Amino acid sequence: MRITLVGPCASGKSVLAHALRARGYDAHQCSQEHSYVPDMWRRICRPDVLIYLDVSLAAIRQRRRIDWGVSYLQTLQDRLRDARQHCDLYIATDDLTPEQVLEQILDFLKQVEA
Repeated sequence: MRITLVGPCASGKSVLAHALRARGYDAHQCSQEHSYVPDMWRRICRPDVLIYLDVSLAAIRQRRRIDWGVSYLQTLQDRLRDARQHCDLYIATDDLTPEQVLEQILDFLKQVEA
């Protein structure tokens, strides 16, 4: 099963892709600059499952110490809304450990494979 991980959670995507590959899945992460465009990734790599790992805009702003303008924040929110609609699984990762995220993904994949 080919799995693509998208979203603004860069380090989390690489760890999860590695963990999924260790379990026999063909898992890949997208590059950060395209994280908000999952419909493009569906066309490019044609995954069986597209998983969006989200981090809140507040967490991104704090991590990067960025003060975005109102119009840019609106653009990001529009992209996130679109991303949620084009993914097979959406996970908000702010309050989850990497192990909890992996558990949610594995539970989802068991349902898909059944």
